[in-house]
Amino acid sequence: MSLVELIGQADERGLAASGLACLDRCVPLLGGDDEILRPLWAGLADDVGAAEWGERLEQVRGKLGGDGEFGADDGEPGEGSDSGSAEDEAVLLARRMLAAAPVDRSAAGVRAWADACSVAALQIHRLLDPLKDAGDSVDARREGRTEGMSPLVAAELRRQITVLELLAGHGPAGLRPALEVSTEGRRVLRAVVSRRSRRRG
Repeated sequence: MSLVELIGQADERGLAASGLACLDRCVPLLGGDDEILRPLWAGLADDVGAAEWGERLEQVRGKLGGDGEFGADDGEPGEGSDSGSAEDEAVLLARRMLAAAPVDRSAAGVRAWADACSVAALQIHRLLDPLKDAGDSVDARREGRTEGMSPLVAAELRRQITVLELLAGHGPAGLRPALEVSTEGRRVLRAVVSRRSRRRG
C-alpha cells in the first residue's frame, strides 16, 4: 500500500502520530533536543483531551521559537542575502510543520496536518540529501513510484510508512515502536545537519 493510501485509511491517532513523527525527525533543524516532543507523544499515549494537547503543543512551540540549526530567518526562501539555500528552505519547512499542528487535534485537522507533514518531511530530506533524488517530486514517492530514490529520501519514506503501519496494526501499542522509528530518523538527520554545518563552516 502506498503512503498516500495509508494516510487515507489512518484513524485520528494514527494521523496525529504520523504528523508528530515527521516533525520529531526534523527537530534538529529547529535546534530542539531529543526530548522536546515527548509531552506530545505522551499525550497521544494517554489520549489527553483537546485542551491538554493544545497546552502541551503551545509549550513546545514556545521552546522551539528561536532560530533553527542553520540559522534561517522567518522569511520565504529567496528573501535576504543568505536565504534561498537548501538549508534555509529545510528549516522553513520544519517551522511550518510545527506552526500548522492543530491545537484542537480534530480529525479533519490532524488529517490535513499529517498529509502536509509527510510532504514537508520528504522534501526536507530531499533538500539535504547529498545525492540527487531522480524523481520529479515527492508526490510520486508518496504514491509508490520509487525508482531512482536517493538514500535519505528512501529512508524517510520507509519510516513514514512504518509508523502508519504500526499504528494501523497495533493501535495505541504501536506508539512506542513508532517513537523508536522516529528517534532513529532524528539521529540520521541530526548527523546530516552536523556534516553540512561543518562543511559550511
